[in-house]
Amino acid sequence: MSDTDGRKTLGLGGSRPSNVKQSFSHGRTKNVVVETKRKRVVVPKPGGQKPTGPGAGPVGDPSKRPAGITDAEMERRLKAVQAAKSREAEEAAARAAEEKARAEERDRRRAEIEAKEAEDREREESLKAKAEEEERAKQDALAAAQAAAAPSEPVVARPTPNKVAPGPAVRKTERDREETNKKNRADDSRRSGKLTVNQALTGGEGGRQRSMAAMKRKQERQRQKAMGGNVEREKIIRNVNLPPAIVVSELAARMAEKTGAVVKALMNNGLMVTQNETIDADTAELIIEEFGHKVVRVSDADVEDVIKVVEDDPKDLVDRPPVITIMGHVDHGKTSLLDAIRNAKVVAGEAGGITQHIGAYQVTTDGGQVLSFLDTPGHAAFTSMRSRGAQVTDIVVLVVAADDAVMPQTIEAIAHAKAANVPMIVAINKIDKPAADPMKVRTDLLQHEVIVEQMSGEVQDVEVSATTGQGLDKLLEAIALQAELLELKANPDRSAVGAVIEAQLDVGRGPVATVLVQNGTLRQGDIFVVGEQYGKVRALIDDQGNRVKEAGPSVPVEVLGLNGTPEAGDVLNVTETEAQAREIADYRASAAKDKRAAAGAATTLEQLMANAKANEDVSELPVLLKADVQGSAEAIVQAMEKIGNDEVRVRVLHSGVGAITETDVGLAEASGAPIIGFNVRANASARNTANQKGVEIRYYSIIYDLVDDVKAAASGLLSNEIKENFIGYATIKEVFKVTGVGKVAGCLVTEGVARRSAGVRLLRDNVVIHEGTLKTLKRFKDEVPEVQSGQECGMAFENYEDVRPDDVIEIFTREEVTRSLS
Repeated sequence: MSDTDGRKTLGLGGSRPSNVKQSFSHGRTKNVVVETKRKRVVVPKPGGQKPTGPGAGPVGDPSKRPAGITDAEMERRLKAVQAAKSREAEEAAARAAEEKARAEERDRRRAEIEAKEAEDREREESLKAKAEEEERAKQDALAAAQAAAAPSEPVVARPTPNKVAPGPAVRKTERDREETNKKNRADDSRRSGKLTVNQALTGGEGGRQRSMAAMKRKQERQRQKAMGGNVEREKIIRNVNLPPAIVVSELAARMAEKTGAVVKALMNNGLMVTQNETIDADTAELIIEEFGHKVVRVSDADVEDVIKVVEDDPKDLVDRPPVITIMGHVDHGKTSLLDAIRNAKVVAGEAGGITQHIGAYQVTTDGGQVLSFLDTPGHAAFTSMRSRGAQVTDIVVLVVAADDAVMPQTIEAIAHAKAANVPMIVAINKIDKPAADPMKVRTDLLQHEVIVEQMSGEVQDVEVSATTGQGLDKLLEAIALQAELLELKANPDRSAVGAVIEAQLDVGRGPVATVLVQNGTLRQGDIFVVGEQYGKVRALIDDQGNRVKEAGPSVPVEVLGLNGTPEAGDVLNVTETEAQAREIADYRASAAKDKRAAAGAATTLEQLMANAKANEDVSELPVLLKADVQGSAEAIVQAMEKIGNDEVRVRVLHSGVGAITETDVGLAEASGAPIIGFNVRANASARNTANQKGVEIRYYSIIYDLVDDVKAAASGLLSNEIKENFIGYATIKEVFKVTGVGKVAGCLVTEGVARRSAGVRLLRDNVVIHEGTLKTLKRFKDEVPEVQSGQECGMAFENYEDVRPDDVIEIFTREEVTRSLS
């Protein structure tokens, strides 16, 4: 029996079957029978009756009816069209009613707002009227009191029946206002009316007060909501300052845009960055323009624009004391000469009687003129100090000893003075000594283009004696004359500008800088920036050790209040705010760090390999230096760099100012370097740590000893020199072959002596063909240690047998000679 059981299969009548192949996953397929129904075409009867009703026209008119549509279908369609039209009419009426209701609501809210504003205005006017009435009452009462005080005219005070006591009325008004505010807050979160002075003072709003900008924004939003629809705010076009590199979050803040939007814009441009990453200026410019803002390119160096060079008005300029720098060779009596002028004893305080700092002093002459003196060191290591002294000075006094004449540092001082383009006065010192020869000094100075007045030149020269005081008055007169010719002026009523003469780290006072004020007036409390450091003037100390409130032009003072030790020679500038000073100092520190990194880094791999290969055979002596002042540390580092040759050199791992600390000991231990302290000492913890770790600490107070000891230590790294001493020559007469020994040369010692332990060279036609040692040295059949000249002997070479008659044997010894750095 079949599944159909004799019945026809279920299908669509009048359809055309077709097969469709369906595809599934994993390669499965299925055939499906699809039947397509043919369209039925209805032909109307020719004699049909026209229907009546609402759709009689189109339904009964076969010519206006689409083909194949029955009367019932046509009627349904017409009803649907009519229903749609009626719905549209109802929706339009509903929209009109809704718009009318919204307009009424807007009018009602506007009326409420206007009513509240009118009520607030009335309240303010009433309060103002009450206040005016109270003021008038006070004035009337005051006038009545004054009239009653006069005895001649007694006046009766006028009654004020309609006046109300001000205290209760004001309190009642405040209570009413608080109740109104509470009611308004209960109804609506926004503040009603305007913010009055009384409300702001009494805190009528309660709790945390919102800013006026926030209130304005809120009112604007509510007004837009009441008017229906959000009105888009107008975009603010900003000028965005763009440095060479900027962080994404900082860029968003400067544009006042959301950080996420800026990150999204960068990602759309193909940059996958986060808000904490840095982008270059070109990329940031594209983003700024994309957001519709304007780009203002700035540089990091623009932070220094706040330090402006102000041209002083000639009317504001007043005379200032001259700055005199005393220069010359070491031990020619510079400080002793200044002592004689100051009536002080500075030399006694210097180690070894040698000046190792720049001293800044002010001296008032018998004539009442103020002079500022800078005393520079004369030792060869202090070249940079002398250079700085010449750059900040007005007059250079060149001190030359009459018994020593012109020396190397004298020549260097002349060069510094000429480079700084400052006038020079020659002081021929030690004129009281028997060996003094002033004319030789003047003659020697001619070789360096210094022509004194006695040689028909323009340079003043004075013969002085620091010991007896001879010629000091003439020297001061010469200085005063030269200063008068220079017409030195400065403006004391402006921000101070000065130069750092010396800087040190004091244990009790912190970083201290000796500053020579060049222009303006430096006052206590001024905020300043000096090199990579900044600070606020905490105290000013003059050369006598007294605290002063201010320092004018050409006045040397010690400045306290820095955040770090500046470099000697840095320029001090006073700024308006601490933020400006900090920003300038940070920029300078960053620039200096980048400069040091660029100087120490090899640009290419080839250069790096070349440097490594060049330094492979160079021995280094690492040292760690701590000094009392910045200038001494700088001078010692420069002296260290000059020590050495192609085989050995001194490397200063770290140089600083202040006491030796545990950190210094740790660095010295890690690098195997000794610690050198110049006029400083290690604290207790540093000493204990150095003893435990075996770190050597050496203390010095005279730069001679320091340089000599470092030079001796560096000399110890030099390899010993091998020196050869020739002790004899021998000529080969015959060559014998001996069993068990090999070839033996029968020789005659022609010169000197032949030793068994010495080295030998074999010469053939005056060309060295072998160098080695002797295996045996025999006289007749006996082994002997040496053979004298004129005697015959037998020689055999170690590991070499190519010997021939008439060859010459050169006998020599080697010895090691210790080298030293000159």
